[in-house]
Amino acid sequence: MQGESMISRRGFNVLAAAGLMGLPLARSTQADPPGKPGWIDAHVHVWTPDLQAYPLDPHFQREDMQPPSFTPEELFAHARPAGVSRIVLIQMSFYRFDNRYMLDMIARYPGVFSGVGIVDQQSPDVARQMRELARQGVRGFRLHSRGEDVASWVNDPGMTQVWQTARAEGLAVCPLINPQDLPHIAALCRKFPGTKVVIDHFARIGVSGNIEQDALDTLCGFAKFPDVYVKTSAFYALGKKQAPYTDLLPMIRRVVDAFGPERLMWASDCPYQVQPPHTYEESLALIRDRAEFLSASDKEALLRGTAEKVFFA
Repeated sequence: MQGESMISRRGFNVLAAAGLMGLPLARSTQADPPGKPGWIDAHVHVWTPDLQAYPLDPHFQREDMQPPSFTPEELFAHARPAGVSRIVLIQMSFYRFDNRYMLDMIARYPGVFSGVGIVDQQSPDVARQMRELARQGVRGFRLHSRGEDVASWVNDPGMTQVWQTARAEGLAVCPLINPQDLPHIAALCRKFPGTKVVIDHFARIGVSGNIEQDALDTLCGFAKFPDVYVKTSAFYALGKKQAPYTDLLPMIRRVVDAFGPERLMWASDCPYQVQPPHTYEESLALIRDRAEFLSASDKEALLRGTAEKVFFA
């Protein structure tokens, strides 16, 4: 997330929300599904303490890097024992529009990483930048307001270029937003039908500790847009913010009911998910073991199939 932890990010203020509608129970299983082995984590940030090779954006300082280091090798120590073999890297705000570290890690570990980059939508050649990043393994682009009014995106010429280019190239736009921003994203979905949209972290519903029905209703209303997906992620920062995170199951059931598992994808939001007392395994286990309303095929979609389709196809 921008900054990136939802617990400590400067200036973060959000209306949280959710709802408690359930699905009929389905037969649960923990067996490994068939097909290409390994789960996919659809949202992870990596960075390096080597600021000489990869300098920070001027808006950030070394002290902002918490933890001080989270390289792919440090990530693998958590992900591989949990059976995760592929990962979607999200460009870290520390580097802003300089995507080089993420791109270098994609190139270093072929077949392991896909990427979500960040571009400056005000750049006159933003479409060319997006196509060039796509050539290097980027399959989506993060949208974050950085203090802007998200309502302004609907008529912003640069944002128009981003959404049109993403649609033309089969790439995703990935908004990191608060619940109150959802109507503006809906307006963009109506304006640019056919653009793949991946909403991060349930649109931050539940960050305040409360899960409000109205905001969850709004999120679930996006199911009418066939190209919208939702990340069921960042459990450490939502609801009670305590493992095993079972207080979030009603919200997960509701989005499964609305979107279907084939439009949802699990993600950890590391490294924040692995800051004590939280662990990687507890995040995965919420979907794999504790969501008893999910069938084996549902879990296959959330833990691999959807992210594979959107970010690795």
